[in-house]
Amino acid sequence: MKALTGTGLAFLRDQVVAHSSAARLGAALGRVTIVSRGPKPLPILRELGARAQIVVPEPNTWKEIVEAVAARTERRIAVQEYGRPNLEMNAALAKLDASVTPIVLYRWELPADVEPLRIAVRQLAGRQFDVILFTSSIQLDHLMMIANSLGLEPQVTTALRKYTAVASVGPVMTASLEAAGLPVELIPIHPKMGALVKVASEMAAAVLAQKRATVDTPAPTESV
Repeated sequence: MKALTGTGLAFLRDQVVAHSSAARLGAALGRVTIVSRGPKPLPILRELGARAQIVVPEPNTWKEIVEAVAARTERRIAVQEYGRPNLEMNAALAKLDASVTPIVLYRWELPADVEPLRIAVRQLAGRQFDVILFTSSIQLDHLMMIANSLGLEPQVTTALRKYTAVASVGPVMTASLEAAGLPVELIPIHPKMGALVKVASEMAAAVLAQKRATVDTPAPTESV
């Protein structure tokens, strides 16, 4: 079994406990090999009396997971998803002749009230932000979804490319931004929130000065 997030594992625990017992879940987990994507699932596993045989090192991407599995003999793999399917990882595992069973515990969706996100999109399109931090690729999906619904996707894309310092928490997020044709100027050494904030605070001013020195276009007038 691959535990990809502490949040997902805690949700699984709570769902099982509602119908059975934590001890039974812990005993079941003790009978399988557990691969943990980084340290966050470990406290939940300890609480259940289980342990991870493999803890994937930084940057904790699916590529490190596949490398770890390739060195093992187990080929029946349950994947605890983390809000969205990872089709690339599943395909890579399938190439190892693994049988992959996704466990869908939750899905990332837009909040019931999207007005705060609409406001943020309008402000970004109007070049009112200096720095934007991305910690999950679903954030980029939702940002562009709302921008498109407001007819502001071109302005948002321009702001990100030319007028805003873009920070990414790690390689998976960076790959999503680059696939969307967006630059990434700020990436922490360690894929952690604290490190992301630190690198942004230390380097954003220089990035902004360099980006904005190449353009001299008035900010668009916002239309409501």
